[in-house]
Amino acid sequence: MSTGVDSGRVKAGRREWIGLAMLALPSILLSLDVTLLHLAVPHLGAALAPSSTQMLWIIDIYAFMIAGFLVTAGSLGDRIGRRRLLLIGGLAFGIASVIAAYANSPELLIAARALLGVAGATLMPSTLALISNMFQDPRERGTAIGIWAASFSVGIALGPVVGGLMLEAFWWGSVFLLAVPVMLLLLITGPVLLPEYKDENAGRMDPASVVLSLLAILPVVYGIKEIAKHGAQTAPIVAIVVGVAFGLVFSRRQLHLDDPMLDLSLFRSRAFSAALGVMLFAAVAMGGIYLFVTQYLQMVAGLSPLRAGLWLLPAAGLLITSSMLAPVAARRIRPGSVTAIGLGLSAIGYATLTQADPQDHGLAYVLAGFGLVYTGIGPVMSLSVSLIVGSAPPEKAGAASALQQTSSDFGLALGIAALGSLGTAIYRNSVADSLPAGTPAAAAEASRDTLARALDATAGMPAAAADRIITPARDAFASGLNGVAVVGAVLLTAMTVLALTMLRHVPPTNAPVHQAPADDSPTGATASAGEETPVAAL
Repeated sequence: MSTGVDSGRVKAGRREWIGLAMLALPSILLSLDVTLLHLAVPHLGAALAPSSTQMLWIIDIYAFMIAGFLVTAGSLGDRIGRRRLLLIGGLAFGIASVIAAYANSPELLIAARALLGVAGATLMPSTLALISNMFQDPRERGTAIGIWAASFSVGIALGPVVGGLMLEAFWWGSVFLLAVPVMLLLLITGPVLLPEYKDENAGRMDPASVVLSLLAILPVVYGIKEIAKHGAQTAPIVAIVVGVAFGLVFSRRQLHLDDPMLDLSLFRSRAFSAALGVMLFAAVAMGGIYLFVTQYLQMVAGLSPLRAGLWLLPAAGLLITSSMLAPVAARRIRPGSVTAIGLGLSAIGYATLTQADPQDHGLAYVLAGFGLVYTGIGPVMSLSVSLIVGSAPPEKAGAASALQQTSSDFGLALGIAALGSLGTAIYRNSVADSLPAGTPAAAAEASRDTLARALDATAGMPAAAADRIITPARDAFASGLNGVAVVGAVLLTAMTVLALTMLRHVPPTNAPVHQAPADDSPTGATASAGEETPVAAL
């Protein structure tokens, strides 16, 4: 994996390190935005009364749009300038945040979240690609990427606390307004602190490739979402087939373009492909479980948003710590082994979450399991990013960054859609068989939809009558969480094996640089310069 630099390049100065702090802001904000929304779900549900389907779209349309437009944005940044695209995206994100904050209907909030996703797609590949240009020394670049990866953890850590405080004092839409001052600061300081970079040899953007990438990603996401909710029906299966077909057409077109939107030759690196796969499926499991954990704390354990956020803070602290320590460990231990250890810890965490219930020690199982999940995911975040982005030459950093972020965000969206729908289906099947006879029709219908609606429907009932409905509903919700955790444990166990086998050739970062073995590429050909220093960027 080539860093695209040699050891004689100039080291970064004060301006670059201050600029890195500015590039971390969008990362913190985007992870903060996800955690804030999850905490706001009960409040949002009470204010806008969305259906269960609308609620899922409110949560996952943001990540879907990011996934759909990331490849386009990464390629566009390589062509028009990464700083320029970052600033345009920052302005759009701030405007869309204001619209979301004051949305007065589920439909408007879904539309605003979609706009936020398109704007967000311009931010991540731009920040990570700029880091690869600002930090040309391999060791400094590794440190910078580690800080960038840890910034996501900071957002996750701050999200529950900041969100809890804001939801205690203001309305649910206030959480979106946090983006406004952050983006204003980025717009003011970005032109001064951040260098501009673009690929002078890049050709024109291919509109057909843009359309084909969207036609490939979005139907597949829709199909998976619908199958998870309603089973294998004709329409979603057709959507997946159509998406795969367009994906093949897109790939074929990229192979025949002189200036492809997506350079498929990047996938010849075994480390690149394996790291992308690990990132994708780890994100799938994380996207599915986070929604259920935050709702469990509030709607099953009965914690306020602030107390729920405080209970999640230790797990977020473990995530920050492990993501910062992983690059240090990778200097002496093979990155694949460090990543596999993290994945194994996360798998144990998911297995712990399968034991959570509303009674006995359910809260302890949730907190302990989630802490292990977060501890293990830290090395995956920091090391996979370095493996993926470090495998690309500087002029392709935008495309590699886009693929990395696409893998992560698409996985999160897929996890929310597929595993969220799986957990909802388990909830509905469980609660339908356990409601007591004589339950009022309105309360029964609400309880069969979501736990949030069940709590709203029983708010005015006598305590004893409400408990007879809420108790089985909470039991059913815990069953849904357990089912999602089982899937997460299986996925993370499989990724542990993948990391141990497919990344075993990557040496520790302190190991001498040498030519990669001939079987490093799928074709068995001798590796190119892009495979000589597979972890130099760590």
